[in-house]
Parts: sequence; C-alpha cells; structure tokens
Amino acid sequence: MSLLLTRRRTAAAVLTAALLVPLAACGNDSGTDKAEDSGSRATPSGAASGAPKADLTVLAASSLTDVFKEAGAAYEKENPGTKVTFSFAGSQELAAQVKQGAPADALVTADTKTMDGLSGETGSPTVIAKNRLVIAVGEGNPEKVENLKDLSDTKLKVVLAAPEVPVGRYSQQILDAQKIAVKPVSQEPNVRAVLSKVELGEADAGLVYKTDAETAPDKVDAIDIPDAENAVASYPAATLKGSKHSEAAAAFVAWLSTPAAQKILQGAGFQQP
Repeated sequence: MSLLLTRRRTAAAVLTAALLVPLAACGNDSGTDKAEDSGSRATPSGAASGAPKADLTVLAASSLTDVFKEAGAAYEKENPGTKVTFSFAGSQELAAQVKQGAPADALVTADTKTMDGLSGETGSPTVIAKNRLVIAVGEGNPEKVENLKDLSDTKLKVVLAAPEVPVGRYSQQILDAQKIAVKPVSQEPNVRAVLSKVELGEADAGLVYKTDAETAPDKVDAIDIPDAENAVASYPAATLKGSKHSEAAAAFVAWLSTPAAQKILQGAGFQQP
C-alpha cells in the first residue's frame, strides 16, 4: 500500500507540473503581447504628433511677409516643438544668400526664374501660390490714375522695383507689352519698398502685388489691371540642400500645399497654384 500511495503521489505531482507549464507560458505570452501592443501604439502616436521637431529658417520673398507670419504660427501650433523663423527679402537677395551659403532650411521665391537658377542648391520646387499686379496709389487716388497708360504721364511720380527683382521684372513685362514708357523716380530692392514709397507720399503710384496693396488699405488704393494686360507671379517653394534639418524642412514645404496652408494664403489674397 505504501508503494502504491507513493506512485500515486508522484504521478499527481507530474500531472500538476505539466498543467502549470502551459499556464505559465500563457502568462508570459500575454505580457509580451501587451508590451508589443504598447510599443505599436506608441509608434503611431509619435508619428501623429507631426513633423520632426526642429528650429527652421525659411528664406521668403518680401511679398509673403504678412501671410507667412500667420502661416508660421499655424504650423508651429500643429507641430509643437518646431519653431519657424523667416528671413524676408527680394527674391534676388535671397538667391545671393543661398549662393553664399547662408544657413537656412527652405526657400520661397516670387518667381520660378530665380528658383530655377538655384537648381543645384535646392530640392524639387513646388508652386504654392500665385499673385497678380495692381497699381498702388495714395488713399483716395489724388492723381486720378485709372490705368497703366496713365503711368506714362511725366508729371506723375512713379516708382517701380528694380528689374532684377521679380515684381520689377513683371512690371516691365506688362508695360512693354502695352508699349507704355515709364520713367520711374526710383527703382526699389523689393515690393515692400515700392509700397512704402506710395504709403509715405514719396510717389504718386507704383506697381505692386495685389496682396501687398491689401496690407495697407488705409494708406493706399489699388487700381486693378485687366488680366489681359497683367502678369501672373508664381511662388515656388523648395528645401535647401545645405539644410541641417532636411526632413523637417521637407515637411514644412509639403505643408504649404495642404488645405490648412492654402486657406491662409488665399485668405490673404493669393491665388491657387
């Protein structure tokens, strides 16, 4: 009897051990699944937080000054931890900075010609907006300017952007097309300088982008130029190959074409690309 009892106890112990092994294994698998699930959930959550965090420097055409300040704030809000700093100037000045190796991450010019001239320094550009020109005059239009032909009046003080500046090139293009000779009292380095001359009363009229005139509604009036006589300005954006934050820069450039960014641009008077 003693031997039989011993054998029964041994068999019971073996059976118990056999049953416990799968249970222990199930417990380990469960823990592993939870860890993996937690890890897999963490990855999408991180991705959903937005673009890589970075301090970005964006070189942008002067005519984007106001709208890009708003766009930059919106982008930073969508991407916590990212800061966007803009450097505004005439596109030709921005191109010179890029060629001189200025530390920056992205570039947005007011024409495709300037951007194309930097093909070795940038990624593939994408047009993010378009613009048109208007005649800016003092509030109330004291000189009664009605159209482009009026700018040929030698008694009128007209200011234009320099020919190497995109808006200056567009201005000369539309004047030449209409065979209108204008002798400007000054040629400015960017569109904001042209607008400033009119705002201050130092010029009676000037050719600027429609969006620039709209930034000073209490100081200047805008005389529309018919589409058939006008020029369309395209704004390409691209990353800079010298950027130390290439992924973050690419994310910002891509964002400029999203509905959120386009709403801001079009709200400021820019046209769809």
